[in-house]
Amino acid sequence: MNQPQQPVPEDILDIRVDEAGCAVLRMQDSAGKNAFSQPFVAALVQALGALGARADVKVVVLCGLPDLFSAGGDRSVLLGLAEGRIAPYDLLLTRSLLELPQPSIAAMAGAAVGGGLVFGLACDLVFMARESRYGCNFMDLGFTPGMGTTRLLQAAVGPYVAAEMMLGAQYFRGQELAARGAQVNAVLPRAEVEVRALDVAARLCEKPRAALLLLKRTLGLPRRVAFEEARTLESLMHELCFADPATKALIRENYRP
Repeated sequence: MNQPQQPVPEDILDIRVDEAGCAVLRMQDSAGKNAFSQPFVAALVQALGALGARADVKVVVLCGLPDLFSAGGDRSVLLGLAEGRIAPYDLLLTRSLLELPQPSIAAMAGAAVGGGLVFGLACDLVFMARESRYGCNFMDLGFTPGMGTTRLLQAAVGPYVAAEMMLGAQYFRGQELAARGAQVNAVLPRAEVEVRALDVAARLCEKPRAALLLLKRTLGLPRRVAFEEARTLESLMHELCFADPATKALIRENYRP
């Protein structure tokens, strides 16, 4: 028998659906800085699955805290990977978002780091803030990127800027990424990010739901294929990185949520 789903914890996630079919999924784990601990990931996967199954939902808008979208990997999870207690393929949060039937919109008003950044970039539409910082800190912690970063980041900011961000663990403010030709929907003042995302969501909600889902599935196919290719290679790189004893030491020394 299927086990009944537990209620999504309201202290870390807030889910609201309006009459037009716009669902807003807000990550609000202030204490954990929206980092992807195992309980937080489980709650997100459950929430996405529940929204995906709802016939009254046409669009999902993903939001974070005002100044922080997500801090990415949780320290305990990263150490679990390094110590062999968690397998790289256990972290498939990105796939849950890519497989969401409805179009998804990331309102990345706050900063986003590592896996938190690529989680937002897995959405169908992406809005970022000029003032906020976005970056990949994997290499500072001694291991290669995961969660599909190697392909999804290239699609968002271009291969050369993505290489700079990944190889050098480089952070850029949204306005810098826009100047370098980032391929997101818009880079706006922080206060306008959610407003614009909700405006676009409202426009999508005016369209027939069945057609929206069909088109989303078709338009999202290249990113889903790219993600699966990336995850295969990233998993192999992780196995090598996390087998190195130095990786665990770097995580303990340099992890800064």
